Amino acid sequence: MTGLMRAVVVDAPGPPEVLQQRLVPIPDPVRGEVLIRVRAFGLNRSELHFRQGVASSGSFPRTPGIEAVGTVAAAPGGEFAAGARVATMMGGMGREFDGGYAEYVRVPAGQVIGFTSSLPWATLGAVPEMLQTSAGSLDVGVRPTPGESLLIRGGTSSVGMALAVLAKLRGLQVLATTRNPDKAERLRALGVDHVIIDDGQVARRVRELVPGGVDGAVELVGVNVLRDTLQATRPGGTVCFTGMLSDEWTIHDFYPMDWLPNGVRLTAYGGEATDLTPATLQGFLDAVAAGAAVVPLGRVYRLEEIVQAHHDMENNTVGGKGVVVLDTDQDTP
Repeated sequence: MTGLMRAVVVDAPGPPEVLQQRLVPIPDPVRGEVLIRVRAFGLNRSELHFRQGVASSGSFPRTPGIEAVGTVAAAPGGEFAAGARVATMMGGMGREFDGGYAEYVRVPAGQVIGFTSSLPWATLGAVPEMLQTSAGSLDVGVRPTPGESLLIRGGTSSVGMALAVLAKLRGLQVLATTRNPDKAERLRALGVDHVIIDDGQVARRVRELVPGGVDGAVELVGVNVLRDTLQATRPGGTVCFTGMLSDEWTIHDFYPMDWLPNGVRLTAYGGEATDLTPATLQGFLDAVAAGAAVVPLGRVYRLEEIVQAHHDMENNTVGGKGVVVLDTDQDTP
């Protein structure tokens, strides 16, 4: 395919204003690659970290974006039919090679997931990375069984809200934290059983609600509250470290015998595109379409609003999963 496309390019790290919209050539895929016409893409804090220059990988200049949904424009190897609806994420996307902040993205075929759905593109754009992270935190990190209790530390983040939805679908008792009392009702609307206002120390309140401590917890805030989350978990329970909303990434002077309560397990989850199976993605989209699950969609932006979107991410004012929509026409390939 020849021609030009709109894309956001970052030449060097800096504030949101370094996100520059330009006309660039549409990439040409080769065998083993898929060219996707991007209809929407989710916004992620890892893209904020990359733009700021504090990410652990990546190079500049670069088009950011670790996920996207859209339709197949070309697949020289025949892995997907033209016009098929697909999602893609991770695998170096937006760091080692140009990512989803563009009208087209070229990715390895192995990190493309097909799906069928008539949900709006804004809703679909919110799902891939959020679902992969939340499902992986449960399935790989915590491994709860129905009827058990789960603490979500950082419940009003996009992944936290997705975790609440998945956990209720799986029959768990859900406790979720928020620092803002005004956001408590949003969590209750997702089915959260107990909303805890987070003042930095929630373990005592958790143990009042669940004597002995929760069976599992997902840490989305960071190492600044991890010790308290561990204290909220019962012996034999598991804490999965998944997120760093606080931007505090490392534990200084870590002494395991002092940090880890007896018998509490600490795991972590990162994940890649291959960790989100087509069956998991399709099943979740079908549940949303049937009204059995909801997508915690926050603000929806246009591509030309990308600078404002990053300001909103930095200020935590998106109110759910932020999504950029490039094309609302659902019928044309």
